[in-house]
Amino acid sequence: MSIYAIGDLHLSFAVNKPMDIFGNNWENHAEKIREDWLSKVTDDDTVILPGDFSWATYLEDTVKDFEYLNSLPGNKIMSKGNHDYWWTTITHMNKFLEEHGFKNISFLYNNSYIVENKIIVGTRGWANSWRSADDYKILKRENDRLKLSIKSGINNYETDEEMVAFIHYPPFYKESVPEEIDFIKTLKDYNIKKCYYAHLHGESHKEAIEGTIDGITYKLVSSDYLGFKLININ
Repeated sequence: MSIYAIGDLHLSFAVNKPMDIFGNNWENHAEKIREDWLSKVTDDDTVILPGDFSWATYLEDTVKDFEYLNSLPGNKIMSKGNHDYWWTTITHMNKFLEEHGFKNISFLYNNSYIVENKIIVGTRGWANSWRSADDYKILKRENDRLKLSIKSGINNYETDEEMVAFIHYPPFYKESVPEEIDFIKTLKDYNIKKCYYAHLHGESHKEAIEGTIDGITYKLVSSDYLGFKLININ
């Protein structure tokens, strides 16, 4: 059984929101993802989706996007992105899944999951190049959500299994000093060694920070950066 990751599906089966403004490579991107997914994933596998799943504004408008996802093999764990305006409460979203018979999708939001030998934790995050007091409040709130997710993993799974973090936004940018970022401090405090993130598209790929920095390995998994192919994180 394998664990895969891919972020920023940016599905828009019910709304007109083409992604080719970021390049011609986005043309027919949902089919590209589907083809690669079917070539790799079995029903016993898990796929982590760190944010920006659907362009829909309201949950009731995401049905076709969730139908697409539900039709693909494997269990899916989805976290929130900055464009997931449809995202509501866990209770409301789980009821929506149940009403539509979507049985292989779960939400990562102040909670955690154990998959194989890994505990999956995460949050949306926020741009660390903040400019205002309101930005800092959001950063603090998102870091608190990350801590809640981590503590859920600690409390629910009495195990020494590896904990892996998924944050939609980059945990820090090139102009940032990692030691000053709350998200990084939290990862270090809980000895988390791997962090996957998404959000960056097109020209912003040059802002990606990857590799091992001060003991933590970072990897960008936005769909276009991966060539619309899932990455195995086992």
